[in-house]
Amino acid sequence: MVYINGTASLSPQNSLDYNKFLEGIIEYEKDFLQSIKPNYKEYMKPIAARRMSKTVKNGIICSQKALQEAKVDIPDAIIVGTGLGIVSDTEKFLENMLNNDEKFLTPTAFIQSTHNTVAAQIALKIKCHNYNFTYVNRGFSFESAVIDAIMHINEGKKNILIGGTDEMSEHYFHIIRKNGRWKKTKVKNTELLNYTTNGAICGEGVNFFVLSSEKKEDSYSEIKAINTFYKPENSEEINSKLQSFLNDADIKINDIDLVINGHTGNAAGDKIYDDFLQENFENKPALYYKHLTGEYQTANSFALWLGANILKTKIIPDFTRLNDKPISKVKNILIYNHYFNINHSFILLSQA
Repeated sequence: MVYINGTASLSPQNSLDYNKFLEGIIEYEKDFLQSIKPNYKEYMKPIAARRMSKTVKNGIICSQKALQEAKVDIPDAIIVGTGLGIVSDTEKFLENMLNNDEKFLTPTAFIQSTHNTVAAQIALKIKCHNYNFTYVNRGFSFESAVIDAIMHINEGKKNILIGGTDEMSEHYFHIIRKNGRWKKTKVKNTELLNYTTNGAICGEGVNFFVLSSEKKEDSYSEIKAINTFYKPENSEEINSKLQSFLNDADIKINDIDLVINGHTGNAAGDKIYDDFLQENFENKPALYYKHLTGEYQTANSFALWLGANILKTKIIPDFTRLNDKPISKVKNILIYNHYFNINHSFILLSQA
């Protein structure tokens, strides 16, 4: 069994302080959503903070909070999933190459641009010499980290620190918008479901968890099962994957109390979610979350954070409700996410 004993999230919402998150949604009307900047002085020395990119600092903060909550000093492994790595430092290094005619380059931006920078800096910060790995697997990056952590726990490890991190930059946003993935105009996140055009709302975030073999009194939830699949041909294949997933987890479809979907405002992508709910969970309450964070390759890590907190606190924020179906109890939560109909995943959470 695998339990979530600590969590932390830095997103465009007040997720670092969960109580403030419950108070309401922060409204944006931007090209893409950016994570709220914390007061870094509360967590690290200014000299150290100046040398780090935003995502590295946010990763250190979230990992520290998750470890403190789980009462773990040194985890048995640090596993991070990221789709883009530290893309801002990559751009900075390339820009310096062009401006300086490939001469007199400082290596700092290049060193910090590598995808494993967050996991490495966390290990250096807490002096952890155990297994350290970063998955760069596009829309499966975070799910790959979860699967690896579960295998470690099944092999006897006790506490695994995992995370999902991605950032967005102006340059990268405009490059990707040209292929139609992002909305062509500024989007109001609170009206995300009202958009009927193609293109998703774009965002970023950092989410960390401590997965443990030991259940505690204050554990968030249990991760019962996880599965990924690639480019399904149609809804029938998705439904078949769901049935197999639930059978392997020894749970019936009626036992699912709540479904969390990844609606992004992209008409084509959201239809997949709508059909999925209608064909499998027509009478079940459903939530969505990417109006809070935007779409990015490890956005599902925020869904895991949201689901774990719902199971622990028994509180469901109204601004996450996708429908008005009554909620009597929440013991089993199914998270279904896809990244532009390429990378699909199921995660089953149960009450600890």
